[in-house]
Amino acid sequence: MGDETTSLGGIHVSPNAVATIAYRATLESYGVVGLAPKNLADGIVSTITREPSRGVSVQYKGEDIDIDIHVVVEYGTRIATVAESVANTVRFHVEKALGLKVNSVNVHVAGLRISNTD
Repeated sequence: MGDETTSLGGIHVSPNAVATIAYRATLESYGVVGLAPKNLADGIVSTITREPSRGVSVQYKGEDIDIDIHVVVEYGTRIATVAESVANTVRFHVEKALGLKVNSVNVHVAGLRISNTD
């Protein structure tokens, strides 16, 4: 997956590149405050490095692209609507950038955050 051969050579799209596209698309979605680490180890690594794909994991299974996103949602927004919007936005941006079909986008809501009302 993510491999294409042309007359000039081969093209390989890494999962990290797809994760970066998904990360940017997620931050554009309404109601998303930020992304959350996938697990404790990822949380520790993200404090040390500024990885652009934090909270996003991409897996290639044959011709299928599966994307998992861990988000923090704004308190007071409708969670199901925000999650659906994130999934649709990520699917659109990845398919537009790669020209490949995305099999699944799983949105995991890791928490809620109350904005500063001042």
